[in-house]
Amino acid sequence: MAGDNRISARLRPRSLRARQLLAASIGLLAFLALAGYALDRAFIDVASEGQRERLRNYVYSYAGDIEFLRGGELYPSESPPDERFQRPGSGLYAEVVLPSGDSWTSRSASGPQLPEAAMLSAREEKFEGPLPMVQSNGTPGEVYRYGLGLVWAPDGRSDNEFAYTIYVMEDAGIIPRQVRVFRAALWVNLGVAGLILLLLQGLIVRWSLWPLRRVEHELVRVQRGQSERMGMQHPRELQPLTESINALIESEREHLARQRNTMSDLAHSLKTPLAVLRSRLDAGTGDAELREEVETQLQRMTDLVTYQLARAASSGHQLFSAAIEIEPHAEQIVRGLEKIYAAKGAVCEFEIEPSARFHGEPGDLQELLGNLLENAFKWAKSRVLLTVRPGETAPNRRPGLVLVVEDDGPGIPPDRVAAVLQRGVRGDERVQGHGIGLSIVQDLVHSYRGELNVGRSEELGGACFSVRLPPGF
Repeated sequence: MAGDNRISARLRPRSLRARQLLAASIGLLAFLALAGYALDRAFIDVASEGQRERLRNYVYSYAGDIEFLRGGELYPSESPPDERFQRPGSGLYAEVVLPSGDSWTSRSASGPQLPEAAMLSAREEKFEGPLPMVQSNGTPGEVYRYGLGLVWAPDGRSDNEFAYTIYVMEDAGIIPRQVRVFRAALWVNLGVAGLILLLLQGLIVRWSLWPLRRVEHELVRVQRGQSERMGMQHPRELQPLTESINALIESEREHLARQRNTMSDLAHSLKTPLAVLRSRLDAGTGDAELREEVETQLQRMTDLVTYQLARAASSGHQLFSAAIEIEPHAEQIVRGLEKIYAAKGAVCEFEIEPSARFHGEPGDLQELLGNLLENAFKWAKSRVLLTVRPGETAPNRRPGLVLVVEDDGPGIPPDRVAAVLQRGVRGDERVQGHGIGLSIVQDLVHSYRGELNVGRSEELGGACFSVRLPPGF
């Protein structure tokens, strides 16, 4: 079984161009074969019908030219409808059968033994064949025969009339010879047409795949650093692909930049506490004072590391993620916060539309909801409101998301909004915390190309944090 799979993999074309050319070639060959067969059958039918009509016309021509003498003797025309009737063994024969049993034959019938002919009734027509005969050289042959029954009445007198039959016969090998000539010409012409169509198909395939080659060239330019993103002028079918690639490139670029910034900030932030410890050691500070200073600086370094790790946690997300239901995560977070802030009796209300989904990493959703809800519980008097609904939509993209957290606390003055969203800045220095929760929210929202707005709640009167995530890929 494994061997068969390997053989199948080797035989399978590895490029789209090869696949299209193979499919087009198979389709073209099938079409040409069917067309050739149909034309061949049509020619045979037309040739057979043409032979019947030709023999019928010969019979009527003889019927118009044949005359009888007063004694009933047949007087044939000296100019037959076809010169082959005058040439022995030409393959075209005429015969007139008389009521006496005698018959008249054309000069071409001299030598061959024609099939036995019978009398037909008046106005009876009969086409038959192939009938056996013997050629002039003694070899067997076949003919097609058309007969017509007629009546001759001298001077229009019915008392003296008599019946006779005219037959015209043609060699049965004429149609096969015509068919062979037709087939030779047909397949030559179909072959030439097939080659021309294959060349045209190759050009069409090359032209149709040109947008994909352009995408490949643009990706190579991005990899080499010659371009920052994919171009936007692509066919409609490739537009979602190029947009997704651009989004992925941008996401990876932001991820790397955030990682570099995080490590740089962490290294720079640790320099000062380490320098303080080094100076204390060099100064010979007492054990008790040194211990206190070490504890202070260690706590400071712990806070800095926590801050930078939290920042790194928001440094990027998977671009293509499954839809996540929001309500279960929100309920889990709120249960914990209601226990922590049980002393103030704060509760959280939900207004979550069932169709709303978060398209991203579960950890990002936890971080986003956790920081916003914790901030709301921290400042709320008794009520917190979480509203979630689907956002904007776009063709061929996953829908956006609107997430709003409100509280009935004191709110945030407009002139303090920018400061609150900065890292390390707390809304009130008297409130415990490191001042990084809302900045992490802002980083997360920006990583999803969203928008974070801070204002006053119209319903509860406190702060209102509104997150809008645009349609994604």
